[in-house]
Amino acid sequence: MFDTILSIVLLMMSISCLLCFIRAVLGPTMHDRIAALDTLGLLLIGFVGVLMLMQNTQAYTEVVLVVGILAFIGSIAMAKFLERGELFDSD
Repeated sequence: MFDTILSIVLLMMSISCLLCFIRAVLGPTMHDRIAALDTLGLLLIGFVGVLMLMQNTQAYTEVVLVVGILAFIGSIAMAKFLERGELFDSD
């Protein structure tokens, strides 16, 4: 029963990833694209977490941490770029 629920969750998360990818490609504004990519990163973390539950292992915990850190840094960098127009200060 639990495996069936996890399979349904993986299917729903896959559909959500597809929709976020479409929004990231076709988004009307840059803000929509950034929000979609950030959501895609969070969905990827959840996807790997559900896979860890299905396989009953902790082998992918480092992958989850790295993807989380990269998604956070990417979101901050893009927000800074949209605000100022440059990533690095020219001091």
